[in-house]
Amino acid sequence: MNKRFPFKTVLGVALLAGIFYFFWQNRNNRAMTIRQQLLKTFYPALLWLTKAGNKNTQFIAQEATTAPVSFYSLQAVGLNGTSFDWSSLRGKKVLIVNTASDCGYTAQYAELQSLYTQFGDRLIILGFPCNQFKEQEKGSDQDIASFCQVNYGVTFPLFQKADVKGINQHPVYQWLSNPAKNGWNKQEPVWNFSKYLIDEEGRLTHYMDPSVSPLDPRLIKAIAP
Repeated sequence: MNKRFPFKTVLGVALLAGIFYFFWQNRNNRAMTIRQQLLKTFYPALLWLTKAGNKNTQFIAQEATTAPVSFYSLQAVGLNGTSFDWSSLRGKKVLIVNTASDCGYTAQYAELQSLYTQFGDRLIILGFPCNQFKEQEKGSDQDIASFCQVNYGVTFPLFQKADVKGINQHPVYQWLSNPAKNGWNKQEPVWNFSKYLIDEEGRLTHYMDPSVSPLDPRLIKAIAP
C-alpha cells in the first residue's frame, strides 16, 4: 500500500526548494546583502499583513489649514552636502518620507520612484534616511546614495541622515509633528517609511503609516483629486 509523505516532509522540501530558488535567482546580485534581498522579496507579504491594523491611524487626513510656521521657511542639506532650495517647492505637492536601506518596507523606494515619475513636476518626493528604528540605516551618505540609485533607480531628492524624533529631531520633522508649527498634526513617524503630504500652498494635509503603499489609491487621489 502506498504511503503518503508526511505533511512536514512535503513542507520542508518545498521550503528548501524555495530557498534554493531564491539564492539562484539572486546569485549575481552584488548590490544588495542577502538580508536586503529577502526583505525586498517578502515586502508584498509584509504590506498585506500590516494592513490588518487600525486603518484610522494608518491614514490620517485633515482639511487644509494654514500653518502657523511657513513650510517654505524650512531648510535641509542633501546627500551631496548642498542646501536644498526649499522655495522650489512652492506650487507643488510634497511627499516627505523617512527612509532606511535594511527595512521590511525598503522596497517602497521603487513605489516612491514610480509615483515620482508618474506625477512629474506636480509632485516632489523628499527622502530623509534615518537610523532610529532598529538601526536599519547604518550606511554613510555615500552608501545610501549608491544603494538607492543602483537598486531602485531613485532620482527624487534625498537628504543627509537625520533624526525624525527625539531630542535631536530634524527641524523638518519638528514642523511635521508639532501642531504649533504645522497647524494640526502631532503624529511622529512610527517606523521607517512614514509619510506626510503637503499641498501646493505649504499646508500639511495627510499623515500615512509605513503600511500605506506609495501607490495606495487614497494617496493617489490626494495628490490628484
